[in-house]
Amino acid sequence: MKERKSFILRIDQATYTLLEKWASDEFRSVNGQIEYLLQQALVQSGRKKTKDTGNASGPVKKE
Repeated sequence: MKERKSFILRIDQATYTLLEKWASDEFRSVNGQIEYLLQQALVQSGRKKTKDTGNASGPVKKE
């Protein structure tokens, strides 16, 4: 299992509230949602060559 780096992230309450709702809509934790969004941004910017998300949750399909 890969070692994961822990760090403190300070964001304003409004942003956190929006992330919390978004994460809930996709059945993720806020931490999982942030990690997923960062992985997507790395792929889209060309800084990461594959869409392998590592430990981040992939997209959730709603039924």
